[in-house]
Amino acid sequence: MRIVLQRVSSASVSIDDHKIAAIDSGFLLLVGVEDSDGQAEVEYLTKKISKLRVFEDEKGKMNLALKDVSGKILSVSQFTLYADTKKGNRPGFSNVGKPDHAKKIYEDFNSSLEKEGIEVKTGQFGADMQVQLINDGPVTIIYDTDQL
Repeated sequence: MRIVLQRVSSASVSIDDHKIAAIDSGFLLLVGVEDSDGQAEVEYLTKKISKLRVFEDEKGKMNLALKDVSGKILSVSQFTLYADTKKGNRPGFSNVGKPDHAKKIYEDFNSSLEKEGIEVKTGQFGADMQVQLINDGPVTIIYDTDQL
């Protein structure tokens, strides 16, 4: 799995100019899945993201986790995180997870985060979406389970 995590002061996702989900302070997650991803990747990323300490404490240090600041997550599926750009100018997508598998892993991941007591809003899997955000910091972190 590949995830681009952005700490946001607000984020939303729309389809055809209709807002389907929005959050205030928290994380925007862009989530990519490949066919080899399974429960181990879901559990690993759930643990890492739910405990990630990138919110400022009273001393101004990044020392607080999402739950410490009552933050939320907006999770958006994004197959283009697995784009192959090695050859030519048009990306290839042969490494992208097959839709049925990717959707299941994406949904399992979101459910796993919710079981940690985090409110999770989502985009619509497979849809053409418009994402808006105000990146806070900016803080952007990339997770790639292939690099474990």
